[in-house]
Amino acid sequence: MTAENITRHLVSWPFLLYMLVEIIVFCLLLYFYKERNANYIVIILLLVALLGSMTVVTVKAVAGMILVSIQGTLQLDSPIFYIMLVCMAATAIYQATFLAQASQLYDSAQISSIGYILSTTAAISAGATFYLDFMGEDVLHICMFALGCLIAFLGVFLITRNRKKPVPFEPYISMDAMPGMQNMHDKGIAVQPDLKASFSYGALENNDSMPEIYTPATLPIVQEQHGPKGGSAPPYRVLEHSKKE
Repeated sequence: MTAENITRHLVSWPFLLYMLVEIIVFCLLLYFYKERNANYIVIILLLVALLGSMTVVTVKAVAGMILVSIQGTLQLDSPIFYIMLVCMAATAIYQATFLAQASQLYDSAQISSIGYILSTTAAISAGATFYLDFMGEDVLHICMFALGCLIAFLGVFLITRNRKKPVPFEPYISMDAMPGMQNMHDKGIAVQPDLKASFSYGALENNDSMPEIYTPATLPIVQEQHGPKGGSAPPYRVLEHSKKE
């Protein structure tokens, strides 16, 4: 595949029309994703698929020109080679960026199944438009190819559908695991500690039924008395109170 052949396919009207439609769709999806916060998995993976279709076209073009150069006809001095190389690197980087954003929002099973279907469809459409892959093929071969794609899509969907979802880690203690605590979802009962339980968290027991009440000891002031020898009595004395006072 020479640089001249790639340039001729690049400026052909079917591929130019395909590129125009793809650019319009890509800009609309990017607008809704960035400006309207439409973080739907289909929108993100459609952006990845559209970029991936261009990656497929540019990779095949770069690989073909390198192969022709190795065989003896130098193609690396053509500007179209470096244009395709830059487009290949840019689309691959942005694909990885959108896939990383999608992996933070959705499960990997959904990303792999939906992404495979959309990316394969976009890559086949771009390759058929740019390289005319189905040119000269009869209807039977095209229908068999479409049937094979549908079977592959169905297989991917069935494999990823029954995948178990990981249980998220809860970094807190459940109310049901605490003794003496009622569940707030049981018949609308408010969460209150059970005082009849053998253990409670921060609950003060009611001490009104205790027969004995402790009162603080009083320290009455006693006037100072002087003896005949100049001795002094203690300035105060402690009165002992029993528990029944």
